[in-house]
Amino acid sequence: MSAKPGGSHRISNRSILVAAFSTVVEWYDFTLYLYFATVLSRVFFGGGEASLLTTLGGFAVAYLMRPVGAVVFGHIGDRRGRRPMLLWSMALMSAAMLATALLPTYAQIGAAAGWLMFVLRCVMGFSVGGEYTGVIAYLLEGARPERRGLIASLAAMASEIGALLAVGVSALTVALLSEADLQSWGWRIPFFIGAALAGGVWLARRAMEESPDFERLRDAGLLAARPLVHAVSRQRAGLLRAFAISALGSITYYVGIGYVPAFLTSVGSMGEAQALWLSTLAAVAVIAVTPLVGLLSDRYGRRPALIVLALLSAALPITLFGAMAGASVQNALLGAVVLALVAGGVSAVGAIATGEQFSEESRASGLGLGYTLATAIFGGLTPWVAQLLIERTGMPQVPGLMIAVVALAVLPVFVSMRETAPRAGPNRR
Repeated sequence: MSAKPGGSHRISNRSILVAAFSTVVEWYDFTLYLYFATVLSRVFFGGGEASLLTTLGGFAVAYLMRPVGAVVFGHIGDRRGRRPMLLWSMALMSAAMLATALLPTYAQIGAAAGWLMFVLRCVMGFSVGGEYTGVIAYLLEGARPERRGLIASLAAMASEIGALLAVGVSALTVALLSEADLQSWGWRIPFFIGAALAGGVWLARRAMEESPDFERLRDAGLLAARPLVHAVSRQRAGLLRAFAISALGSITYYVGIGYVPAFLTSVGSMGEAQALWLSTLAAVAVIAVTPLVGLLSDRYGRRPALIVLALLSAALPITLFGAMAGASVQNALLGAVVLALVAGGVSAVGAIATGEQFSEESRASGLGLGYTLATAIFGGLTPWVAQLLIERTGMPQVPGLMIAVVALAVLPVFVSMRETAPRAGPNRR
């Protein structure tokens, strides 16, 4: 497919929608693991005193596979096309989720169950390395330039739909089943649902068109022979900015949203089912705000949006985590919703802002490396660190402090970065 006159690349609305809303699968799986962490700690690690920490530790280590997957799938995306990249990553993800649903439990085979779960989490981490970044590259190259923020924010919104689906399925499973049934077979239900969802997305992706930017480069013989080397050698500043944006997006999401149910349960604020329903309400709020922030970033720019969100991330979370640790359900709900809104805002503008840091020759590789390195450190690792520090210090404000430190660290990068939104206002730099 060729570009339209005036340089406005377009792909069909169907391909745009399939790409944007297929991110529901990636985030369904990873948030499911976090929301279901207390249940999985009993099913796969015996439910002892350190089982929750072990479960979160497995999540953190498996996340280190995301940069590896990003390098492999990014190379495929820059050399073979965005469409094959997205098809192959989803096929692997479908197989891993189905295998997870079929795993034996700790009660059946002992400690080996935990190791099998860990191996499959590593496979998932590897496959996810090519997922979100591939989608963002595809949407950036297929959408009209003046609407890239809004279109990319749909992928972030779909991620929240996946999170909402994960927390809703988790809450229903916990609420409707007895503890015995939950540990015996009920825990498998959310993973079977995820496997079916992933298989459906894979079928839908088969009809997607290829990115017009990739086709143009391929037809002109301008594909980079070694796209990762191209990104590292020629786009280092873009890698740094993508890392900073993703660092804030990761810690606000995985600590400010994904870790909240485990936090509320571990500090004794409420039970599993109540914490999951509270997180469901927070997920609904994020879905509503995400496209609005994406639209605002098209109008006013990525840079001011990121600066405001970094300031909010520095100022609010410490107080909010302290409030959520109290006995009040109202405080817990308010804290969870505000944290989720901030995280959703960062995800919305961060989605397009990271992709715009790279040229198309090595966009998939550069975006994948910058994004997933930060996610591995500030996403997968931080719920485990937060839980460990709370257990060691007894301070419920620690997760909020972690978010604030990262926000202050990346703020200078946001202040100094150039504006990339085509229709940004008069203060564009």
